[in-house]
Amino acid sequence: MRWPPDLSETPDPQGAYPRLSDAQLQTLAPHGERRRVRRDEVLYAEGLPCTEFFAVLAGKVATVEGFGADDQVIGVHGAGRFLGELNVLTGQVGFVTGVVAEDGEVLAVPADALRRLVTGDPALGDLILRAYLIRRTMLIGLGAGFRIIGSRFSADSRRLREFAARNRLPHRWIDLEQDEEAERFLRSMGVTPEETPVVIWRGETVLRNPSNAELARAIGLPAPRVQETRCDLLVIGAGPAGLAAAVYGASEGLATMVLDDVATGGQAGTSSRIENYLGFPSGISGSELAERAAIQAGKFGARFCIPAQACGLHLNAGDHIVTVREGGTIHARTLIIATGVRYRRLDVQNLEQFEPTSVYYAATMLEAQMCERDPIVVVGGGNSAGQAALFLARHAACVRLLVREDTLSRNMSRYLAVEIGRHPRIQIMLNTEVRELMGEEALAAVVAENNVTGERSTIEARAMFIFIGAEPYTAWLADEIALDPRGYILTGADAARSGKEGAPDSVGRPFPLETSRAGVFAAGDVRSGSVKRVAAAVGEGAMAVRLVHDYLQAGE
Repeated sequence: MRWPPDLSETPDPQGAYPRLSDAQLQTLAPHGERRRVRRDEVLYAEGLPCTEFFAVLAGKVATVEGFGADDQVIGVHGAGRFLGELNVLTGQVGFVTGVVAEDGEVLAVPADALRRLVTGDPALGDLILRAYLIRRTMLIGLGAGFRIIGSRFSADSRRLREFAARNRLPHRWIDLEQDEEAERFLRSMGVTPEETPVVIWRGETVLRNPSNAELARAIGLPAPRVQETRCDLLVIGAGPAGLAAAVYGASEGLATMVLDDVATGGQAGTSSRIENYLGFPSGISGSELAERAAIQAGKFGARFCIPAQACGLHLNAGDHIVTVREGGTIHARTLIIATGVRYRRLDVQNLEQFEPTSVYYAATMLEAQMCERDPIVVVGGGNSAGQAALFLARHAACVRLLVREDTLSRNMSRYLAVEIGRHPRIQIMLNTEVRELMGEEALAAVVAENNVTGERSTIEARAMFIFIGAEPYTAWLADEIALDPRGYILTGADAARSGKEGAPDSVGRPFPLETSRAGVFAAGDVRSGSVKRVAAAVGEGAMAVRLVHDYLQAGE
């Protein structure tokens, strides 16, 4: 690689590249080895797992994207700085290459040892984790990582983009509708329109319209591969309740596995900012909260399988057998169901026509990029709709918030309603409901009706965001677990009163979060009677693990 004669260290205005103190380097030293390094030596490579944590003791090291091809230098780091990003802690493959730019010395610490170290040293752990989170955000912003090439009108393109975004995977989106050169490139490779979208990784791996699981395996996510797995505790759903259960289950010695069909974080992971979670006075994004929790659970030994969708449950020889849609079965001594809810769809005749391209049920940076400088409509009058409207107003040309009630504060927190009312780019339309969607390949306008006067109006919109409540994700349970009339899982005394055959009926059983099947628990939004708040879900996930121990100690 050709280096400039004056190779200066990259500035650090965001706090992504802090320096380790002498005391912190001394803490790390006994667990690693000092290693002399030479110019152009590769310490870790893009596309491969990073098994070591590197601290620079002397000389300089550069992080490079497309090493050996494009050679785009992302950063240059001198003595005291450390290298890597989230993949060091999560086990994913790397999205950049670490190349020695100036002869020197590094301290190399095995990644497993680093995970143990940061557990015992909160100050060191928080310094590294915060820097790694910022670096991952920077890589996403730079468009590092793999390439997704497809049409913005393709449902599969959107599926892959959403999967990458929800899992915070650095990537670059190339729209065939706007990039003629990319289209010629695919034709030269013999890729037909039916085989798009295409994922290109490291300039050599080409995936033609891959499934989410295929993409996950390509970039090192622990997608399930085995035909049969056993564990003490299986957690289904990686939202706040499931992540809390994973942390407490694994930390208390249970062999813990977590399944989710999309990503960690659940519905909370799609929130641009959670304002009322204890301990974060300035708020925290749902994706960052999920990343922190997943790393914490992984540190204690919890295994994550993503994407993996549970599609069946039955009992066999005392084990709870869960069938996974991607293939295989999991035998668990105990089970915590934390599958949460899915947003309801609008009852509009031609909704399905526009769902692949213009209708959204989340408001993250991905969705914001898709509707940059466009007029949009947000449907709903609750906190999710309000938070989405405020976030999207920073990106869209204008936001019209359609609320069927006569006042915004009926179902929305007062502080949020006040903030929305003051925003210059948000227009609130009360007593208003969607009646029709207009457009050809993509949404062009929404026909709305005032439910008091009956007056209709046509609202220009390139995208529609729907937040009108949710339904529990329990259809996969069939008739195995007692549900309430709305499909939520009954627990505790409610499960006992359900009359379901086989429900525990001894003193104190079912336990408060136990279902009509002994050893199966429910936590979070999917549970009948739960409080639909992030903090409540976290509390239930932790409590469910306590009850799992009670169940196991009872010898059932």
